[in-house]
Parts: sequence; C-alpha cells; structure tokens
Amino acid sequence: MPAERRTDGRRTDERPAGDGAAGDRAAGERPIGERSAGERPAADRLAGDRLAGERVDHRFKALPPDAEGLTVGALAAERRSLFTGGFTTPVLALSAESVEHNLALLETYSERHGLAFAPHGKTSMSPQLFARQLEHGAWGITAAVPHQARVYRAFGVARIFLANELVDAAALRWLASELNRDPGFRFLCYVDSVRGVELMDEALRSAGATRPVEVVVELGAGEGARTGVRTEAQCAAIADAVAAVPTLRLTGVAGYEGEVPGADGDSVRAWLRRLVALAEEFDRAGRFEAVGEIVISAGGSAWFDAVADVFAEIPALSRPVLKLLRSGAYISHDDGHYRHLTPFNRVPEEGSLQPAFRLWAQVVSRPSAGQAFVNAGKRDAAYDLDLPQAQVVRDGRTGEIRPAAGVTVTGLSDQHGWLTTTPEAVLEVGDWVGMGLSHPCTSFDKWQLIPLVEADGTVTDFIRTFF
Repeated sequence: MPAERRTDGRRTDERPAGDGAAGDRAAGERPIGERSAGERPAADRLAGDRLAGERVDHRFKALPPDAEGLTVGALAAERRSLFTGGFTTPVLALSAESVEHNLALLETYSERHGLAFAPHGKTSMSPQLFARQLEHGAWGITAAVPHQARVYRAFGVARIFLANELVDAAALRWLASELNRDPGFRFLCYVDSVRGVELMDEALRSAGATRPVEVVVELGAGEGARTGVRTEAQCAAIADAVAAVPTLRLTGVAGYEGEVPGADGDSVRAWLRRLVALAEEFDRAGRFEAVGEIVISAGGSAWFDAVADVFAEIPALSRPVLKLLRSGAYISHDDGHYRHLTPFNRVPEEGSLQPAFRLWAQVVSRPSAGQAFVNAGKRDAAYDLDLPQAQVVRDGRTGEIRPAAGVTVTGLSDQHGWLTTTPEAVLEVGDWVGMGLSHPCTSFDKWQLIPLVEADGTVTDFIRTFF
C-alpha cells in the first residue's frame, strides 16, 4: 500500500533527493548546465513581477472571491490556508515540498549520469517552473510547437529544443527574427524529411535569416511509431539535403524512445544504440565539421534510465557530445500513469519522485448510501489515462483529514465526479475529497493559476500556466 500523503499531497515515506552514490563526472566533460552569467536567464525575469502583478479576477477559477482586485503577488503574500482562506472548490493544489524534491532529484540524476537536461516544457507551460528547472541545472527547455517556443522566449529562455520538424512559414519567420535579434539565443529542432528541409530553407531565406538554424535528424522508433526517419539511408539523404542549404546546420541526431513498438528494456536500448550508431556514422562522414559540439538527444519520462545507460557508452567523437535528456513529467509526477512507469521503480537506489498534485472537490450530493457526487469533473481533472483517485476526506464540520476509505471515483461528467461508496465510507455533503491525478500534461492545462501549497495547507505562491 502506498504511504499516506500530507495535506498538500506529499508522501511521508519518500527518500531525500539524491539518495544513492553519485558517480564522478568523466574527465574533460563540462559540468551539466554550465553557462555564462549572460546566458543564464534570471528567475525574476522568468517568473517575477509580470506574473505577480496580474490581478485576481474571474479568469482564475478557485481563487477567493474576496481577493478580487488584489494582485496575485499580494494574495500570495497573505499566505492564506487552502481550506479556510476563502478558496472555492474545486481547487487544484501543487505541493511546494514535492516540486522542490523532484527538481533536486532530476538535477542530481542528470549530473550523476553525465547528462545535460532540457525538460519538456509542454508538461506545465509555466515560466515559474521553467525558472526553477533552469536554476536546478537545466541546459534549456524543450518545446513541441511554435506557440510554446514563443512563450519561452517571452520569459527569457535562452536555449530551446523543439522536438518536432518545424515547417510552418510564419513560425520560421518569427524564429529567424529571434535569431537575428539575439545572438545569445540557441534553437534546435528536428528534421525528418527532405521536403521539410526545403520548406525550412525557403521560409528562412525569405525571412532574411542571418544565422543558420541548428537541426538534428530524427530517427524514428520503428514502423508504426510516431514521427522520424525510418531507415539510416533516409537519414543520410536528409543530412545531404541539410548540407546543401545555407540556412540550416546539422548539429546531431535525436528521437523519442517511448514510441518503440512493444517497448521494453531490451528493445528501447537497441533503438538507442541505433541512434548512437547513426551519430557515429555521420561523424565519420565528416557531417559535423562545422559545429562545436554534437547533440545526441532522447528521453521521455518512462525510459530515461535506458537513455542514461546507452549514452554512457557513447565513444569519443570528433567533437564534444551534448547528451541531452528531455523528460518533463517529473516536475509534478503523478498518482497513476507515471507512478507506474517511472524508471525509479527499476532503480530505487537512485531515489524516487513524489506526486505533487492534489485536486480538492466538495461533496455536493449524497443521493444514496452507495453513491456521492463532487463538484469536479472533466474540466478540472486529467482523465485521458486514468480517473482521479480519492485519497483523503476533509471533514466539512471539523476540518479533520482522514483517509478516503471506501470511496472510489468511478466516472466524470463535465462538472461532476461520480463516487461509489462502501458501508465503511464516512462521507457527507459539504466534505472535501482530495484526489490524486494521473498524467501531468492534461492536469496542468486545465488550470491557469495553481496554488503552491506547503504541507500544512499554507498557500505560498501561484503557478501561472500559458497553454
């Protein structure tokens, strides 16, 4: 049975970040996340005055009605209780302690395994959390689509890895402008087709690009997988197309191991070795002569232990290698999908992540002894992979918090959660039910402003999202 969590969702049995012996960094390898003072974006620019100065109003669900007109920063400074401070239900809370634990753990893990880290920002789309990730040694932030990259740039992110082929002419014009304007901005993206190379070159030429865009050839994870080039011969043809245009520069290879058909430890490692072999072949062919470092990138949130193992085997190449991991869901973790998939289940000696989300909803109907309804539904909770899990009940009369014994979430409507209760369940109208969620990416996107809550229920900040 999992250990009970505290008020804000933090488990009480988690080991400290960084448990396990840290390995020494290989000789000559640069420190992970090393950057000059000019390259590192300041946290206050990323997440400070512009967000704290927003006004509390109808845009942000669950915030106290009596706080209308205050700035978000002023409301945070009041350090209200999530339960008695006027917040309305449903309300999603993010554990301050669990977020900090997870940040520290992945920083330590990356350093231990000689990996650079560009966590996928699509998970949270929160500049405040990007700032914390960068402070914890992240090399940059990964994006999936142009809008996300624009948000990152609006808050000063200096390094962006776009894990997609970028062929949108309007987005490429914006990118050319950003690269021309800011010599400190570094941007990389996938290429996986000759036609994509042609479209990128055409758009960048017309935009007057003065700096070539760095691209990495995406190796597909196999037939039936998502994107990416299926054969090494096709990869070489795309690399030739890149070499033929002045607007692009081949920097490395990349892909996503989570799409390997029937993924298991052996098949994922086999694909990762193909990726490394592709980089070696490109290097032998002299394809990286114009770059200062070779980028080899992979890593979702389910197989980063395999990435660490195989990337540790990368031989010496003609240039230093940036071994870039891109896992993103770790920052909040979850109580479902990633709780089961996390590599830390396979390497428990390296630590464990803590689920940081808890959705609080109020019982608004108890029509029978075996049924209850709360006022949170599909608009509030992730449901694409698993339903929420009832974990605790806060008594509406006394404020006492007890385990949600005999309470199960069995369905969601738009604005209602369906609960089934057994005779042991102690639940009545007015009680609050605290639920764990599955899949961070579809939890963050339902909330524009999320209270960051300490273990005793004190709200210390608000996490702004930009989906």
